[in-house]
Amino acid sequence: MSERDGKFVLPIGPQHPSLKEPCSFKITLDGEVVEKAVVEIGYNHRGLEKACESRTFVQDLYIIERVCGICSHAHTSAFCRCVEEMCGLLVPRRAEYIRGIVGELERLHSHLLWLGVAAHEIGFDTLFMYTWRDRERVLDMLAAIGGNRINYGVNTFGGVRRDLEPELIAEIGRVMDALEEKLKYYFELALVEPALIGRLSGIGILRPEDVRRFSAVGPVARAAGIMDDTRIIEPYGVFREIAVNGVTDDHCDVYGRTIVRVKEMLESVRLIRVMLRELPDGPISVKAPRRVPAGEILIRVEAPRGEDIHYVRSTGGDMPDRVRVRAPTEANWHGMSYMLEGFHLADVPIIIAAIDPCYSCTDRAVRLTDAGGSSLHAWEELRRLGIERYQSLGIDPSGIRLREFPRG
Repeated sequence: MSERDGKFVLPIGPQHPSLKEPCSFKITLDGEVVEKAVVEIGYNHRGLEKACESRTFVQDLYIIERVCGICSHAHTSAFCRCVEEMCGLLVPRRAEYIRGIVGELERLHSHLLWLGVAAHEIGFDTLFMYTWRDRERVLDMLAAIGGNRINYGVNTFGGVRRDLEPELIAEIGRVMDALEEKLKYYFELALVEPALIGRLSGIGILRPEDVRRFSAVGPVARAAGIMDDTRIIEPYGVFREIAVNGVTDDHCDVYGRTIVRVKEMLESVRLIRVMLRELPDGPISVKAPRRVPAGEILIRVEAPRGEDIHYVRSTGGDMPDRVRVRAPTEANWHGMSYMLEGFHLADVPIIIAAIDPCYSCTDRAVRLTDAGGSSLHAWEELRRLGIERYQSLGIDPSGIRLREFPRG
């Protein structure tokens, strides 16, 4: 901690007990009030987009699923739809329903995880343990479908890899019945528990005009009354047949984001029941070509955290020429400084948590330019600059050999 002009500058991260992933914040305090907040993104750049450009589309599906562990199905859904649109593939209806079921199970998994983390941030550890207990039932269903609790490997180009057997369909229905009762209790708790309401209300405010200014998405936008759910405004897959009941709130704060997520979980339970009941017969996939026709496409899907955008460009081979992922957290970071400033230091952890941040899916390499214009660097130059940067910190990575991937 340093003192500047009578004010304290408090660094948070990149390694910090309250941060589950590396990210850096610099908080300028006037007493206990946040006067200025600087969010430094880019500490954990993994280079996934560039890695996709040196591998085949099939290999990329494995990478894309690991952009984010909590939204893995949403990312592969978007990437598969990009390839399917460019190849002109018609995904079977049964596959679209299975994709929808897994997507809503993932939304339940993500929101329950968030509710537990948010409760822990404000010292409500009983709610944390209850919600994570209920999340285990959802993870069991995802593991039963795909064989894994987090990265399920369900999606493939042209459909899905896994079918749903009658016994599993019945078990998912039973889990939804039990989970609905728990979710109703959590919703009632959020409406009447004075400590919860008092702790979450009136902090991290982002009004409708601020949402539009910072381009916030997902529950952050919907907590300010803006309906931006891609399943509703631009239906895709099963949502062209099954309508989603939109969820919004008008509190414009952390409390409103909590209400939105709990109500969205109840809607996910309803959607899963409808999809299980109306699940059509038929194949679960169609054969996809090895080479993707030349072209470019941008696809949007609704991840648990909000709008997830994938852009793919192909030159007609079996490798993409360009892959770009705009995860929802990347959109919500823009308003973070605004949401922190003016509130107390004690509010910082829960305000940050309220966007449900994913650091590793957001971090990118950034090129800074001055007023004189911009310049482009070849990969060799970027590598040299990176080596020099680490050498200045006492680390010498110059001996690390790069693996070469031939294009073709």
